Amino acid sequence: MHIFKSLLLASALLSVAPTAFAADDTARMDQVVQSHVDAKEFMGTVLVARDGKVIFEKAYGYANLEWMVPETIDTKYRLGSVTKQFTAASILLLQERGKLKLSDPIKLYVPEAPAAWDKITIAHLLSHTSGVINFTGLPDYAATQRLPTTPAELIKRFRDQPLDFKPGEGWNYSNSGYVLLTAAIEKASGQTYTQFLTDNIFKPLGMDDTGYDNASTLLSHRASGYTPGAGMPRNADFIDMTVPQGAGGLYSTTHDLLKWEQGLFGGKVLKPESLALMTTPVKDGYAMGVGVADGANGKEVSHGGGIDGFNTHLSYYPADKTTIVVLSNMNGPVTDVIDSQLGDLAHGKKVELASERKSVEVAPAVLETYAGTYALAPTFKLVMTVENGQLMTQATGQGKFPLFAESETVFFLKVVDAKVEFFKGSDGKVAYLVLHQNGRDQKAMKE
Repeated sequence: MHIFKSLLLASALLSVAPTAFAADDTARMDQVVQSHVDAKEFMGTVLVARDGKVIFEKAYGYANLEWMVPETIDTKYRLGSVTKQFTAASILLLQERGKLKLSDPIKLYVPEAPAAWDKITIAHLLSHTSGVINFTGLPDYAATQRLPTTPAELIKRFRDQPLDFKPGEGWNYSNSGYVLLTAAIEKASGQTYTQFLTDNIFKPLGMDDTGYDNASTLLSHRASGYTPGAGMPRNADFIDMTVPQGAGGLYSTTHDLLKWEQGLFGGKVLKPESLALMTTPVKDGYAMGVGVADGANGKEVSHGGGIDGFNTHLSYYPADKTTIVVLSNMNGPVTDVIDSQLGDLAHGKKVELASERKSVEVAPAVLETYAGTYALAPTFKLVMTVENGQLMTQATGQGKFPLFAESETVFFLKVVDAKVEFFKGSDGKVAYLVLHQNGRDQKAMKE
């Protein structure tokens, strides 16, 4: 996977006035999504709504490639980590009912908890500040993801691993934390995770097309999952759905996720004070089961998800009650890109596709000043070369691609939606570049 396709989305987001939608707006939304379909990097379903009213929705591609079954707006997708907000809301519901407290140590709900976890609270787990290692990053994960498990058995896989940091002193995204929260929900409620969510969230909100996934259950309109292959997609690797639990085990549809956003932010799930807790950042822009950011499109509460064969993104803008849902049965980071682009279009901004950019001529002598190595990270670099008058870029361990000049200092790629901008130091020489992609600006110093 090319680095330009794999950089994570950091959503940029201030309060803005609601934007009226016209036919041209929705036509542009369709055109933008279709560009990713044409690039063979997306198939799935998208939805844009404001104040509960669906503005744009469309399905693209196939729910099953082998039988050529088209996607529809009723197609069900595995959500991956979008599941985490449902887990977080369940914890807060249990706190409202006096069944647990966020300040409780997790050892109250996990009898086999090691001494290293003594100071880890439920609040730490919700915000990824516990220090518990992420089990999906362990060397044996690929071998064990196919095996059925229980919460207790899964916890054994990571309970003896050293903490990444002392509880509350750092931040590290940890699926393990949400497995522990699954156990806490079951212990405090006396129900299975699935039954608690069904009784307290799905049924009350009318989310009839949402549940905990089970591959052995016949599920109408279920999408098959795919991952990019050499020239064409291939079937995604198998994962036993007892593994992801409250970290990523749910499935849903675009319409049900709209019901969820309406219910959550409409006061039908949590009390105002609980919702405030859930959506107040704790560290690094992460709150409880959701990320929260402020910028050009207003406050955005969002989360992406990824599980074998599926990538998803769900965003909500409280100021104008705008919901963006992107569900895909094709692995890849483009769901984050589409979410960002639809968010911009929903707020009256323009989106320029890579195919629409016009290139200009830049003198060869200027191009030569950009040649060199630029470090995005100690072990990840971009190498710029000039070949036959063409500026080329190559990321560590990846292919080489041409860069096209938008101006004398700004260049764009055509293979993906990304730009590179060069900057000079006080000595007049090129000192660094900034990679602009997916709402992120990453600085790389010239070596």
